[in-house]
Amino acid sequence: MSGDIVIRPLSEAELPEADRILRLAFGTFFGMAEPEKLWSDRDRVRGRWLAPHVAVLAALRQGRLLGTNFVTRWGKVGYFGPLSVHPELQEGGIAKALVAATMQQFDAWGVTHAGLFTFAQSAKHLALYQKFGFHARYLTAIMARPARPQPEARWQRYSALSDTGRQAVLRAAKEVTNSLYPGFDLCDEIATTQALGLGDTVLVEGSNGLAGFAVCLYGSHSEAGADTCFVKCGAVRDTPSAEQDFLRLLDGCEALAASVGMGKLLLGMNLARHEAYRHLVARGFRTEIQGVAMHRDNEPGYCRPGLFVIDDWR
Repeated sequence: MSGDIVIRPLSEAELPEADRILRLAFGTFFGMAEPEKLWSDRDRVRGRWLAPHVAVLAALRQGRLLGTNFVTRWGKVGYFGPLSVHPELQEGGIAKALVAATMQQFDAWGVTHAGLFTFAQSAKHLALYQKFGFHARYLTAIMARPARPQPEARWQRYSALSDTGRQAVLRAAKEVTNSLYPGFDLCDEIATTQALGLGDTVLVEGSNGLAGFAVCLYGSHSEAGADTCFVKCGAVRDTPSAEQDFLRLLDGCEALAASVGMGKLLLGMNLARHEAYRHLVARGFRTEIQGVAMHRDNEPGYCRPGLFVIDDWR
């Protein structure tokens, strides 16, 4: 609560207006002539609202929706965004009220590592999040390359498994992420992507079972965008073979993208994980958007050298 601003969960009836404000706010920030047309080829609201591991906070004044924030839980890891406020109502304490409520949500979930992605060039954004204990750390590059068929790639689709097989994969996936940061868990992303038909999850096996996985979204009802296979998150088990397993995981993601007719592969990489970033550059990935990751209490979490994780906190 801040003044007469009320923060509560977003209702289903408010989804269209939340989507409009989100497009308008970011389109205006990017300087578009018609800001509401931003991201018209994707859905960045409903899928998250339906996800059980995402809390969507709404800011209202006298019943009018002012803005929203999407708060995501990956086990003991939490991040928030996109946070949007109607351009005509900014500088009025609305974003601050949303972030304050977000901190309460993190505490209620028992999150031990919290972060966000923001625009490095915006001193206003950095200053706001610093007030809540977030520190600017390494750049995060949102990178893309044309998806090319990989006929020799050895991978599996989560959707092709039996119910028993899927449960086994979820248990193994939790082991993979827990080897990178205690309590880090992407199983809800895997299950939600399957349940809502937003895409599929690429699986690669190693000598000791599941070596790595990547949650891939595609289609206009997802966050991916037109002709795009978007790797929202993925991880490789921390073993001596992690680097080679990461390359095999990339092969699988490209193969999936080509198999579902997507021409572009898109993913996010924090530059603290410089070995993984180096491999992406060598493979021809180029940065489309660049921002900075901010971490609460300046903790590195799983954003550190030697780990092979794909993530996008936008």
